[in-house]
Amino acid sequence: MNEHDDRILDEHQNLEDMDMEMSLRPEYLKQYIGQNAMKKNLEVFIEAAKIRGEALDHVILHGPPGLGKTTLSNIIAREMDVNIRTTSGPAIERAGDLAAILSSLEPGDVLFIDEIHRLPRAVEEILYSAMEDFFIDVVIGKGEEARSIRIDLPPFTLVGATTRFGSLSAPLRDRFGVQLRLEYYDIDSLITIVHRTAEIFNIDIDEDSAVELARRSRGTPRIANRLLRRVRDFSLVKDETSVSLETTNHALKVLEVDPMGLDPVDHRIMNTIIDTYNGGPVGLETVAVSIGEEVITLLDVYEPFLIQQGFLERTPRGRRATAKSYEYFKQGIQPKVFGNEE
Repeated sequence: MNEHDDRILDEHQNLEDMDMEMSLRPEYLKQYIGQNAMKKNLEVFIEAAKIRGEALDHVILHGPPGLGKTTLSNIIAREMDVNIRTTSGPAIERAGDLAAILSSLEPGDVLFIDEIHRLPRAVEEILYSAMEDFFIDVVIGKGEEARSIRIDLPPFTLVGATTRFGSLSAPLRDRFGVQLRLEYYDIDSLITIVHRTAEIFNIDIDEDSAVELARRSRGTPRIANRLLRRVRDFSLVKDETSVSLETTNHALKVLEVDPMGLDPVDHRIMNTIIDTYNGGPVGLETVAVSIGEEVITLLDVYEPFLIQQGFLERTPRGRRATAKSYEYFKQGIQPKVFGNEE
């Protein structure tokens, strides 16, 4: 995906979005909206660790982008009253990079690694002993002069975040004692988030407008906050005292966000599968080439919501449009052939 694209739905965050999210993030679990079942479990794990006087067990947070994995990592550190070090899988290129980070941790600290599924294999293997036994072996020198030095580490909590849980190797995945999946948010939670964001930004918004924004946010707080900012701009230009439903609908139409929260890329994906490949099954790589997008963008950003909404199916032979997708995208036109799975 072009990094200069100005899309409501994007796996990349620009600096403005990152600054905005920092100002909107809750600091404690009691302030965290939604994900109630996961939140209750995490409260128990944190309280038990505090009672024992130990570092929290290692945590893996997985789910689609924009659901609050980074926010939760910071909440964990604050609830445990420890410091947090933040990095990402692609940023740790060599084993020495990881060793430098680990050796700087204090007892109980949280190390947050975003996109942990993208860690190089050599770096990942160093994590095994660090996570289990709190030590790492660092090789110094080359050839005959090479020697291994053991560095003891204080007990710490590794919090990993990933949108591709299945891409983690089994040895790494199994070392996380706490495995939490973040689900798409329900409408009520998103309405609450819209109102909270509006209050922080000193925006007056009608209840109907908040409901409409929540309904078109794809179950994702990050998208709800982006849409609110853009709708606010339209309302400001119209000199409204409160963001109205009329302005909200107009802004979302201009932004090409349909009533389900789908954007033009979603429509291109589904129309390509339906029209060009007769409903599928078709490989995701083929679809990506057909619409000029990257496979990883479709896999991580668009496909999960399309599947969750019942528009798309994964089959052993590829992706396939459902009857619901024909009804929605083709206004009742049914597929010619679906084909039977073998």
